[in-house]
Amino acid sequence: MIEGPRRKRGFALIPILLIVAVLCILWWQRHRLISPIGTFLDCGEPPQKADVALVLAGGWHGERILRAAQLVREGYVPYVLQSGPTLFYERPECDYAIPFAVERGYPKEWFQCAPNHAHSTREEARAIVEELKRRGVRKCLIVSVRTHLRRARHLFREVTPPGIELHFVSAEDRDYRLEDWYQSRQGKKDVLLEWTKLVTTPFED
Repeated sequence: MIEGPRRKRGFALIPILLIVAVLCILWWQRHRLISPIGTFLDCGEPPQKADVALVLAGGWHGERILRAAQLVREGYVPYVLQSGPTLFYERPECDYAIPFAVERGYPKEWFQCAPNHAHSTREEARAIVEELKRRGVRKCLIVSVRTHLRRARHLFREVTPPGIELHFVSAEDRDYRLEDWYQSRQGKKDVLLEWTKLVTTPFED
């Protein structure tokens, strides 16, 4: 009479043990499962010779413009063009970004400013492509942080004419590695925000 209830309780534990086992496996493999959610956003390419390196706006920690300056130092481009939306105190971002790079040892003559009034990456793409056309640029390296590149590539290719060749070079975020984004508070915020923008981009004007 006692064996029956015990046997039933034993069978009832099997689903619970299976769930625990699955959760343990997921936790053990969390890097393989979660890391690609972040790294998918990075479509960066190896740098190559080009007419200019264009730094997209939004690099508040300076990683974008410093990566572009390295491209000049390594001989890939002759100069850096910093996108400069007027965001702070009616001054373009390049008024802050270029001195930041100069203070870190890069020559001022390596940098030029492209002021604009963009309020989104889509607007920035339209403004910057017109600037590239005006300058006669035929090949451009676009530099941004890794989380931003896939969406930027999509938006720039939408408005870039066939005569301009674009390549995208990634800059590592100062606060975290994209492969480990889920271990950082800032990484979680950046990846979630970028995925939200990536999903909603087709519905923007």
